[in-house]
Amino acid sequence: MSEVSRVALVDDQALMRAGFRALLDAEDGIEVVGEAADGEQGVALVRDRVPDVALVDVQMPVMSGIEATRRIAADPALAAVRVVILTNYGLDEYVFEALRAGASGFLLKDTEPADLLQAIEVVARGEALLSPSVTRTLIGEFVSRPPDRATAPGLDRLTRREREVTALAARGLSNEEIAVHMVISPLTAKTHISRAMTKLGARDRAQLVVFAYESGLVEARLR
Repeated sequence: MSEVSRVALVDDQALMRAGFRALLDAEDGIEVVGEAADGEQGVALVRDRVPDVALVDVQMPVMSGIEATRRIAADPALAAVRVVILTNYGLDEYVFEALRAGASGFLLKDTEPADLLQAIEVVARGEALLSPSVTRTLIGEFVSRPPDRATAPGLDRLTRREREVTALAARGLSNEEIAVHMVISPLTAKTHISRAMTKLGARDRAQLVVFAYESGLVEARLR
């Protein structure tokens, strides 16, 4: 990633794109590389410009943000692109599906400007925009469902320690909290997480959390 974070805006609302663009253009460390008004245009834009971050509306005409995210995540040439889903509704089923499709996180459209800028910085570094507190909320709201092991192969590739750290990450623990729980260093916890992600083909921590529940490694608490 360069010192300047390159961002693509994909949203069917012109006013929303204009607002985001005005904010981002005012920042020295961010370059808006293009805009798209639907998911199909968004995928084409991302393939053409290969931004660091794509801000993608979850619901759009022609092609949804979820399908656009899935196509971006599936393209090896776009492996370095991080998708952040934009939503009006917070943690809803669309967001969960987007995380499954390969999104690195999500933002509310009415998020504070400072939070948006920080989010772009975090995701551009290759980190997941999914804090422990958000992970806990996601777990409580949307993954209380029977595991689907057919859609989440690979559990047998993980060592006992890797399974343990994956399960703890899925419960919303940070690397530091995992380290305390397992009586290991934060660096060792991070290493275990990284190896688990590599073995499972997870782009980031968000997908690792989804895998843990879909594979049945951990079970969500039913409401």
